Amino acid sequence: MATKLVIVESPAKAKTIQKFLGKNYKVIASNGHVRDLPKSSMGIDFDNDYEPKYITIRGKGEILAQLRKEVKKADKVYLATDPDREGEAISWHLYNALNLKDKKCSRITFNEITKDAVKRSIKNSRDIDMNLVDAQQARRVLDRIVGYKISPILWSKIKRGLSAGRVQSVALRIISDREREINEFIPEEYWSLDADLQAEGSKKPLEAHFTGNKDGKVELHSKEDVERIMKELEGCSYEVLAVKRGERRKKPPLPFTTSTLQQEASKKLNMSTQKTMRLAQELYEGVSIKGRGNIGLITYLRTDSTRISEEADAACREYIQTQYGEDFVGNGAARKTGAGKIQDAHEAIRPTDVTLSPSDLKEELSRDLYRLYNLIWTRFVASRMSEAVYETVSVKIGAGDYRFSVSGARIKFDGFMTVYRYDDEKSTLDAVLKKISEDSKLTLKELKPQQHFTQPPGHFTEASLVKTLEELGIGRPSTYSPTITTLLARRYIVKENKNLYMTELGEAVNDLIVKGFPSIVDVNFTANMESLLDGVEEGKVKWKTIVENFYPDLNDAVEAAEKELAEVKIADEVSDEICEECGRNMVVKYGPHGKFLACPGFPECKNTKPYYEKIGVACPKCGKDIVLKKTKKGRKYYGCIDNPECDFMSWQKPSKVPCKECGGLMVEKGKKLVCANPECGYVTDKQDEE
Repeated sequence: MATKLVIVESPAKAKTIQKFLGKNYKVIASNGHVRDLPKSSMGIDFDNDYEPKYITIRGKGEILAQLRKEVKKADKVYLATDPDREGEAISWHLYNALNLKDKKCSRITFNEITKDAVKRSIKNSRDIDMNLVDAQQARRVLDRIVGYKISPILWSKIKRGLSAGRVQSVALRIISDREREINEFIPEEYWSLDADLQAEGSKKPLEAHFTGNKDGKVELHSKEDVERIMKELEGCSYEVLAVKRGERRKKPPLPFTTSTLQQEASKKLNMSTQKTMRLAQELYEGVSIKGRGNIGLITYLRTDSTRISEEADAACREYIQTQYGEDFVGNGAARKTGAGKIQDAHEAIRPTDVTLSPSDLKEELSRDLYRLYNLIWTRFVASRMSEAVYETVSVKIGAGDYRFSVSGARIKFDGFMTVYRYDDEKSTLDAVLKKISEDSKLTLKELKPQQHFTQPPGHFTEASLVKTLEELGIGRPSTYSPTITTLLARRYIVKENKNLYMTELGEAVNDLIVKGFPSIVDVNFTANMESLLDGVEEGKVKWKTIVENFYPDLNDAVEAAEKELAEVKIADEVSDEICEECGRNMVVKYGPHGKFLACPGFPECKNTKPYYEKIGVACPKCGKDIVLKKTKKGRKYYGCIDNPECDFMSWQKPSKVPCKECGGLMVEKGKKLVCANPECGYVTDKQDEE
């Protein structure tokens, strides 16, 4: 009969661990958190030192009753929840909910669910780490205060059901700032000049790029610049001035952290952060493999460390030597350095057994699990391999006073790239470039001028947003995915072709929070708060001190916002659209997808229709009104009210002011007006024209 009880979060984890521990142990799952702050109220006693009031989560009563029965039968209880703040807090809540103070009870943690790791954790059992618990409590309480204090203001000013969050609102602001930057961007013209040169004895021409003159770099800003240089190059002979041959080395990548895994899975596998974390959780908790039962295939998935244990490092190097040879074994592990906090108690994300190659498991895993495991396995193995070596050639060419250059590279030794390649790796060293020398005779075949325009920064994708949040120190590995998922679920942002765009609703929420609560959406304030919360985890800062310092300022801001923002939107905006059902003037309402027209006679009259906001500009194609519209997913654009008969559309807001140069449509880009006709390119300040 089992005398020792092990409590974990999930049934999958319980199934995997039960197999390792034998008959004397019973492993049972709590199915995540069992206690939390109540949903119906703030749940924090502000008059009693900010004490949280925890209650049993609805639906968890039966699980707790079952756990209590098992606790009575057991001689010893092990709390084996995940090895992070959240896991420590779940163990602490279980300890209190199950009244384990009179029971022999220990906390055990393991970074991977393998037989050795689980058995080693039991030998090294410990007490609950209250610093970790307090770090989680501080985050939970701060998130609750921000959410429950600011969200009601959003309900009263915009619409019910909206939410603000400590990390979520900053992420929304970052996306909004990028959208504004893109909308205000004015492209600048520049030119390039390439020369197709025929080297004596070769069939294929060499394409050299204009770099400048004998004194240095020359920028080509206009067609006139290029034409002047082309005229001066007429009759010039082209000669090789210098050939530089060398080697370039490319370091292997670091093994995955949570953030880099989410970024690469998005880029290479087209997976959302949410899907990546769900699949990684499965791989960590245990997958059924024929002949071996349930085994955990990767280490813990929430980490910001690139550290690898000595045993795993040695096993991987041995595997590389056996499979690929001595030359492919790396010299030493690169370490990540940075100002941010690295949780070095954790390891990077890696396979638990490097000898289980993806090809061995292809038949056992679902397609998506296989693809993610393959990504993690190849990245880890590559991180322990030698550098890739490139052969490089750089050629400097002279034509009169002007200079051209051409360079190329090809892989000489694959190293880590045997298993892990980047998409942009292409050989650019062809036979012509390889043979070229300072004695080579060159003949000009053609000069190729080309016009270009500077490009705005790219829209955020899930991958680039995660990278930015990490670089700015906002949130932690466990929060990146839930933050993006919440913003999408609330329809503050939408995803189209991987890109993230603000919706009208998102803009309204962001504008209100930026105006009323600037510190909440201040990047530096939020990053500083994260480092203070890390200080709680290290035992350097008391968690209630942080809450005590934060709450009064927020409370003052809420009171001020309730007064100052009262005029943002008090009543429904009355439109000039008449309800065809009852004759009343319809009003503008906010719904999940933005504004719509509704009859004020609701509930007697339930008539609704799309709301098209006229901007007072005539369509350049048909003369009817241009209105603000949204794509199916909620992204804003400007189109003709007569669509689909008229297909006019613009992502930028059209202006009433016509172009002075060509008489065409002008569009707003920040504080500038720009002609919509790219061939005209007229730009002026907005206030000068209005």
